[in-house]
Amino acid sequence: MAVKEIRLLGKYIIEAEIEAQTGLHVGSSKDTMKIGDVDNPVIRDAKGIPYIPGSSLKGKMRTLMEFYHGKLKPETMVFSKEPVIRIHMCDDKDCPVCGLFGRNHGKHKFVNGNGQTKEFYNVSPTRLIVRDAKLDETSITEEMRDNMGDDYTEVKFENNLDRITSEANPRQTERVPAGAKFNVSMVVNRYAIKYDDDSVAKDDGKTYLKELLKAMQLLEDDYLGGQGSRGYGKVKFKNIKLIYKDIEAYEGTKEPKVVTYNDVVEALGKVDKDF
Repeated sequence: MAVKEIRLLGKYIIEAEIEAQTGLHVGSSKDTMKIGDVDNPVIRDAKGIPYIPGSSLKGKMRTLMEFYHGKLKPETMVFSKEPVIRIHMCDDKDCPVCGLFGRNHGKHKFVNGNGQTKEFYNVSPTRLIVRDAKLDETSITEEMRDNMGDDYTEVKFENNLDRITSEANPRQTERVPAGAKFNVSMVVNRYAIKYDDDSVAKDDGKTYLKELLKAMQLLEDDYLGGQGSRGYGKVKFKNIKLIYKDIEAYEGTKEPKVVTYNDVVEALGKVDKDF
């Protein structure tokens, strides 16, 4: 499916807090380990402050939307990293997952077992940008610090038990504590796209903005980061600010439209009317 025309109509900018309601572990690999180091550390920025990488947030929401839209079928799944990482990818111009989260360029092998490959071209640009979410340091209170071993994190001790011998295999996992808040910023580009079989360019409208809000709601009822089945990673989006800038706003002839919502449920219920 060839694209004949793409026009940027505007940008939806979503700013929000994401609050950890249980301990949050977004892991980091370590090349070396010193005596006394935690087995499973969290990822930190250059200043040593924990953060949520945009890739982790975007990847988790993409996975949830693949399930939500029933996209996990052998004929539409490819190896992102053979043989262990499989994702949905298709060239359907109206696919809500590929349209919002994007496609990987190049040749990919399908997972249906017959070795079939397909060369994917950019049917449409990726609409979603997810930035790294920085920790709101004021959300880590002095009372919380009194009960943690670090300025920003806690260490949870766990045991894996051998089912036959009951031998314990202890380990330590570093977590950002419940109550910590991160500042999230995401952008959804709004395009008008004309394909080779279209008579006119089709406006995205609010289609992909609402898909993102659904993904945020699904994430709240799932988990972010590692060890979610053990209770880690429950999060909630709060104090959502939605800003829409069309071309006139970027030209300075019109003010951006700004609407605030308490949570994702309110945003989903009102976004059609507000925008």
